[in-house]
Amino acid sequence: MEHLKKDYMNPYAAGVLLGIVLFSSFVLFGHGLGASGGVAQVAGVVLDLIWPAHVEASSYYISLVRNSEHPLDTWLVYEIIGVVIGGFLSGLLAGRVKVETFKGPGISNTTRWTMALIGGAIAGYGVRIARGCTSSQALSGGAILAAGSWAFMFSVFGGAYLVAYFVRKLWN
Repeated sequence: MEHLKKDYMNPYAAGVLLGIVLFSSFVLFGHGLGASGGVAQVAGVVLDLIWPAHVEASSYYISLVRNSEHPLDTWLVYEIIGVVIGGFLSGLLAGRVKVETFKGPGISNTTRWTMALIGGAIAGYGVRIARGCTSSQALSGGAILAAGSWAFMFSVFGGAYLVAYFVRKLWN
């Protein structure tokens, strides 16, 4: 039986629900939302399995995987698992689960995936330098009125606005 594609959730209602989830996270767990730390934890564990000598030689990786508790036993890892499962279930219920590559008409799938991989690596590196991803910076940091988080978001939106003119032809 084929599911009919349903409309997306009202963005205002989604924003209110996200605010409730963020507020609940602060009240119940004492911290906001974020994902980059969990990705770093998982990457550290995988690297430790593949190349333990590198982990031993790196103060960054050693701090991720050699502590008193198991490195994957952290709220960030469980949050990421919940986001993946929740996103999949949401897409499944809305009839929007399928394998496809979003791209502009002048770009091949290989080019799109290559650029996405390069962009993801650069963004991931930047996230670790900034000590937080956009969800933790914008949502959690912005909610507690952290000046750095507000400066970050103004920079993200300002930079995107400046670059959009130069890449617009890739999407038209």
